[in-house]
Amino acid sequence: MRVLLKITDIIDVEVLQKIQDSFSDATGLAAVTVDYKGNPITKYSNFSEFCNCVRKDSDNRDCCYHSDAHGGIESARSGKPSIYLCHGGLVDVAVPIMVKGNYLGAIMAGQVKIDEEEMKRLPLGTGHELTDFSEHPEITELYERALTTTLTQVKSAADLLYTIANYLVEKQMIHIIQEELHNKNIELMEEVKLRSEVEASLKEADLKALQAQINPHFLFNVLNTIGRLALLEGAEKTQDMIYAFSDMMRYTLKKEKNNVVSLKEEIEHAQNYLSIQKMRLGNRLNYSVQIDEMTEDILCPFMTIQPFVENAIIHAIEPNAKGGSVKITAEIQKEGAILKVVDDGKGIPKDRIQKILDGTYEADGREKNTGIGINNANKRLMYYYGVDYGVEIKSELEKGTEITIKIPRKSLVGRGL
Repeated sequence: MRVLLKITDIIDVEVLQKIQDSFSDATGLAAVTVDYKGNPITKYSNFSEFCNCVRKDSDNRDCCYHSDAHGGIESARSGKPSIYLCHGGLVDVAVPIMVKGNYLGAIMAGQVKIDEEEMKRLPLGTGHELTDFSEHPEITELYERALTTTLTQVKSAADLLYTIANYLVEKQMIHIIQEELHNKNIELMEEVKLRSEVEASLKEADLKALQAQINPHFLFNVLNTIGRLALLEGAEKTQDMIYAFSDMMRYTLKKEKNNVVSLKEEIEHAQNYLSIQKMRLGNRLNYSVQIDEMTEDILCPFMTIQPFVENAIIHAIEPNAKGGSVKITAEIQKEGAILKVVDDGKGIPKDRIQKILDGTYEADGREKNTGIGINNANKRLMYYYGVDYGVEIKSELEKGTEITIKIPRKSLVGRGL
């Protein structure tokens, strides 16, 4: 939501007060600056004795306020200084302070007399007749002593205030725009840096995959041969483990030139990993996978889920003599899918979670570290979907950890798909 500017956001009040005082001293005109509601934001400069006396009466004071408000409205409508008669019969000026057509306030000046014929041609600020002070000789005497000048001088003073006000506004608006551009440039540089880091990580991963791919067909032929031997020898678990491993390797090598997969493919890869770990850990590992079929065709970055599943096995299941459980879920939402990887392990200290996501956490010699894989997955999610997306980690010590990944249906911006 756009925040409305106030006059104090645009003009330095101390600077404005000095300009206003100097203007009054030079011209003899009274002056004050008000916001768009008519509330003064500066002190009165050179206020006339006539006006001070008139405003002692509450009814007359209300007429003064109404007259100033009317003048301010007229200047806001035209976008130019408005010259008018106040209800007491003195000439006043309202100089609007505008930003992109929006009225922020005005500089009110005047409290002077000019030629009577010219005064008769000026509009009344109240829209009504002048107030009769004939029964108040002290007020009439103060009126006669009010400063007399010419309409030309009043117009020149109004133009001077208008020029000064606009200069101050334009100068500050340029500063505000430059500051906004600076902040946007910083955000853009951070996003460019993030994308560069992710692209470097992807290139490094591609190189490592290429180095590992000596001869994939030979590897799969060997694995299939071992699987058939296991079947002939009645070793069904060995056969299942080999085929699960083959599927994992095939998935990894097949995707080295395509970093985008369907959610169904990614979850099947994680299931193969879990089935192998189940054969290794036996009853110490329980896992479940609950996937909404409507999520299966949603695209996601390659290797989005497996690093979090591996992290759960290493840090939640293996250290516990009794083992534990891992649960993977995928639910459809209007804008996409919500993935969760939940374990019931010992949890992660709060001060470590952000370091894991940032890639700054370093494991000591007693524990394995999969923080790099989680950090890369988090960066790739932000790279593909934008900085508003990524990984959320909730964890409670001795109760477990919940990883949440939001996958939108929109195009993957990092690859322009």
